[in-house]
Amino acid sequence: MFSKIKNCPTSKDIWEKLTQICEGSDETKENKLTVAQQKYESIKMKDGETMTEFDERFSAIVIELTSLGKEYSNRELALKVMRALPKEWDVNTMAMRE
Repeated sequence: MFSKIKNCPTSKDIWEKLTQICEGSDETKENKLTVAQQKYESIKMKDGETMTEFDERFSAIVIELTSLGKEYSNRELALKVMRALPKEWDVNTMAMRE
């Protein structure tokens, strides 16, 4: 990182350079958001995956989305999890919805 900012004359220039390196341009951020939203929309619990493993994958996607400025309510997240569970969980899902 130092080699990328060592020629910046002011702290403001250093900050802007670091922001661009770490976050990317507006176009890069938009692309990252689009990819993260696609992951969120298509997430399903895998065969043989434990609830803990699924929760870790789901949480990672939600954290990524939050860092990119997209937030969901707890209700939206809970409904998404219930929709992502396999058919074997239908009884549990129905009980949770009530």
